[in-house]
Amino acid sequence: MILVINTSGKDLEFVLGDKYKSVTVEKQSVALPVECEKFIDECGATWRDISAIGVVVGPGSFTGIRLGIAYAKGIAMGLNIPVVGISAFDLYLAAAPDAFVAIDSGRGDFFVAADGLEPQTMEIEELETKQMEWARTVGHRPFDLKLGVQIVEQKIAMGDIAPVVPMYLRPSYAEQNKKDN
Repeated sequence: MILVINTSGKDLEFVLGDKYKSVTVEKQSVALPVECEKFIDECGATWRDISAIGVVVGPGSFTGIRLGIAYAKGIAMGLNIPVVGISAFDLYLAAAPDAFVAIDSGRGDFFVAADGLEPQTMEIEELETKQMEWARTVGHRPFDLKLGVQIVEQKIAMGDIAPVVPMYLRPSYAEQNKKDN
Protein backbone atom coordinates (compact mmCIF):
# COMPACT_ATOMS: atom_id res chain seq x y z
CA MET A 1 0.00 0.00 0.00
CA ILE A 2 1.14 3.52 -0.75
CA LEU A 3 0.87 6.22 1.92
CA VAL A 4 0.58 9.79 0.66
CA ILE A 5 1.25 12.71 3.02
CA ASN A 6 0.49 16.39 2.45
CA THR A 7 1.74 19.06 4.86
CA SER A 8 1.97 21.87 2.28
CA GLY A 9 -1.18 23.64 3.52
CA LYS A 10 -2.69 24.46 6.89
CA ASP A 11 -4.15 20.96 7.43
CA LEU A 12 -2.55 17.54 7.50
CA GLU A 13 -3.81 15.24 4.75
CA PHE A 14 -3.27 11.52 4.30
CA VAL A 15 -4.19 8.88 1.73
CA LEU A 16 -3.75 5.15 2.12
CA GLY A 17 -5.29 2.94 -0.55
CA ASP A 18 -8.69 4.46 -1.21
CA LYS A 19 -8.95 6.09 2.24
CA TYR A 20 -8.47 9.84 2.73
CA LYS A 21 -8.30 11.97 5.86
CA SER A 22 -7.81 15.67 6.50
CA VAL A 23 -6.98 16.83 10.01
CA THR A 24 -7.02 20.43 11.18
CA VAL A 25 -4.24 20.95 13.71
CA GLU A 26 -2.58 23.83 15.51
CA LYS A 27 1.00 22.61 15.12
CA GLN A 28 1.77 20.28 12.25
CA SER A 29 5.17 19.43 13.72
CA VAL A 30 3.61 18.03 16.89
CA ALA A 31 0.56 16.41 15.30
CA LEU A 32 2.06 14.80 12.18
CA PRO A 33 3.50 11.62 13.72
CA VAL A 34 0.49 11.05 15.97
CA GLU A 35 -2.13 11.73 13.28
CA CYS A 36 -0.32 9.66 10.65
CA GLU A 37 -0.09 6.64 12.92
CA LYS A 38 -3.72 7.10 13.96
CA PHE A 39 -4.78 7.24 10.29
CA ILE A 40 -2.89 4.07 9.39
CA ASP A 41 -4.51 2.31 12.34
CA GLU A 42 -7.99 3.59 11.33
CA CYS A 43 -7.38 2.08 7.88
CA GLY A 44 -6.73 -1.30 9.47
CA ALA A 45 -3.12 -1.27 8.31
CA THR A 46 0.30 -1.35 9.94
CA TRP A 47 3.60 0.24 8.97
CA ARG A 48 4.65 -3.11 7.45
CA ASP A 49 1.79 -2.81 4.94
CA ILE A 50 3.29 0.39 3.49
CA SER A 51 5.32 -0.25 0.32
CA ALA A 52 6.12 3.39 -0.58
CA ILE A 53 5.46 6.91 0.65
CA GLY A 54 4.47 9.87 -1.51
CA VAL A 55 4.89 13.35 -0.09
CA VAL A 56 3.79 16.71 -1.48
CA VAL A 57 6.93 18.79 -2.09
CA GLY A 58 5.25 22.08 -2.96
CA PRO A 59 4.48 24.69 -3.73
CA GLY A 60 3.03 25.65 -0.37
CA SER A 61 4.03 26.36 3.20
CA PHE A 62 7.83 26.56 3.42
CA THR A 63 7.98 24.97 6.88
CA GLY A 64 5.16 22.50 6.25
CA ILE A 65 6.81 21.15 3.12
CA ARG A 66 10.13 20.64 4.89
CA LEU A 67 8.37 18.94 7.80
CA GLY A 68 6.47 16.52 5.55
CA ILE A 69 9.56 15.62 3.54
CA ALA A 70 11.69 15.03 6.64
CA TYR A 71 8.99 12.86 8.22
CA ALA A 72 8.40 10.84 5.04
CA LYS A 73 12.14 10.30 4.53
CA GLY A 74 12.60 9.19 8.13
CA ILE A 75 9.76 6.69 7.98
CA ALA A 76 10.84 5.42 4.54
CA MET A 77 14.41 4.96 5.72
CA GLY A 78 13.25 2.99 8.76
CA LEU A 79 10.99 0.78 6.63
CA ASN A 80 13.52 0.54 3.76
CA ILE A 81 10.91 1.66 1.20
CA PRO A 82 10.99 4.40 -1.44
CA VAL A 83 9.80 7.92 -0.81
CA VAL A 84 8.56 9.82 -3.87
CA GLY A 85 8.05 13.56 -4.22
CA ILE A 86 4.77 14.81 -5.70
CA SER A 87 4.15 18.43 -6.56
CA ALA A 88 0.77 20.12 -6.34
CA PHE A 89 1.16 20.60 -10.09
CA ASP A 90 1.48 16.81 -10.56
CA LEU A 91 -1.82 16.38 -8.71
CA TYR A 92 -3.71 19.06 -10.64
CA LEU A 93 -2.38 17.86 -14.00
CA ALA A 94 -3.19 14.22 -13.22
CA ALA A 95 -6.85 15.29 -13.04
CA ALA A 96 -6.70 17.76 -15.94
CA PRO A 97 -3.68 17.16 -18.24
CA ASP A 98 -4.75 19.90 -20.66
CA ALA A 99 -4.96 22.57 -17.95
CA PHE A 100 -2.95 25.60 -16.95
CA VAL A 101 -2.39 25.44 -13.18
CA ALA A 102 -2.46 28.75 -11.30
CA ILE A 103 -2.22 28.66 -7.51
CA ASP A 104 -2.53 31.92 -5.58
CA SER A 105 0.70 32.29 -3.61
CA GLY A 106 -0.86 34.64 -1.09
CA ARG A 107 1.90 37.14 -1.88
CA GLY A 108 0.38 38.96 -4.84
CA ASP A 109 1.45 36.52 -7.52
CA PHE A 110 0.74 32.94 -8.60
CA PHE A 111 2.58 29.63 -8.78
CA VAL A 112 1.96 28.32 -12.30
CA ALA A 113 2.75 25.28 -14.45
CA ALA A 114 1.28 23.33 -17.34
CA ASP A 115 2.28 20.69 -19.86
CA GLY A 116 5.12 22.43 -21.67
CA LEU A 117 5.51 25.17 -19.01
CA GLU A 118 7.98 24.68 -16.16
CA PRO A 119 6.79 25.58 -12.64
CA GLN A 120 7.37 29.26 -11.90
CA THR A 121 5.88 32.35 -10.31
CA MET A 122 3.87 34.74 -12.44
CA GLU A 123 2.23 38.13 -11.95
CA ILE A 124 -1.52 38.41 -12.63
CA GLU A 125 -1.03 40.46 -15.79
CA GLU A 126 1.13 37.82 -17.45
CA LEU A 127 -1.05 34.99 -16.10
CA GLU A 128 -4.22 36.45 -17.67
CA THR A 129 -2.59 36.27 -21.10
CA LYS A 130 -0.58 33.05 -20.70
CA GLN A 131 -3.49 30.92 -19.43
CA MET A 132 -5.30 31.43 -22.74
CA GLU A 133 -2.84 28.99 -24.37
CA TRP A 134 -4.46 26.07 -22.51
CA ALA A 135 -7.99 24.65 -22.61
CA ARG A 136 -8.76 25.58 -19.01
CA THR A 137 -7.27 26.91 -15.81
CA VAL A 138 -7.24 25.01 -12.51
CA GLY A 139 -5.73 25.67 -9.11
CA HIS A 140 -8.47 27.72 -7.50
CA ARG A 141 -9.89 24.62 -5.74
CA PRO A 142 -7.99 22.01 -3.70
CA PHE A 143 -6.32 19.18 -5.59
CA ASP A 144 -7.36 15.54 -5.18
CA LEU A 145 -4.68 13.96 -2.98
CA LYS A 146 -6.00 10.48 -3.81
CA LEU A 147 -4.39 10.91 -7.25
CA GLY A 148 -1.05 10.81 -5.42
CA VAL A 149 -1.22 7.02 -5.18
CA GLN A 150 -1.37 6.70 -8.98
CA ILE A 151 1.42 9.27 -9.42
CA VAL A 152 3.70 7.41 -6.99
CA GLU A 153 2.98 4.09 -8.74
CA GLN A 154 3.81 5.64 -12.13
CA LYS A 155 7.03 7.24 -10.89
CA ILE A 156 8.20 4.00 -9.30
CA ALA A 157 7.33 2.01 -12.46
CA MET A 158 9.34 4.49 -14.58
CA GLY A 159 12.26 4.44 -12.14
CA ASP A 160 11.67 8.14 -11.42
CA ILE A 161 12.87 7.96 -7.82
CA ALA A 162 14.93 11.13 -7.59
CA PRO A 163 15.99 12.48 -4.19
CA VAL A 164 12.99 14.19 -2.61
CA VAL A 165 13.60 17.92 -2.19
CA PRO A 166 11.27 20.84 -1.58
CA MET A 167 9.92 22.66 -4.63
CA TYR A 168 10.88 26.27 -4.01
CA LEU A 169 9.76 28.67 -6.72
CA ARG A 170 11.16 31.73 -4.97
CA PRO A 171 13.49 32.54 -2.09
CA SER A 172 12.21 32.20 1.48
CA TYR A 173 11.44 35.34 3.49
CA ALA A 174 14.77 34.91 5.29
CA GLU A 175 16.72 34.67 2.02
CA GLN A 176 14.86 37.64 0.58
CA ASN A 177 15.50 39.74 3.70
CA LYS A 178 19.20 38.86 3.58
CA LYS A 179 19.38 40.05 -0.07
CA ASP A 180 17.54 43.28 0.77
CA ASN A 181 19.91 44.13 3.64
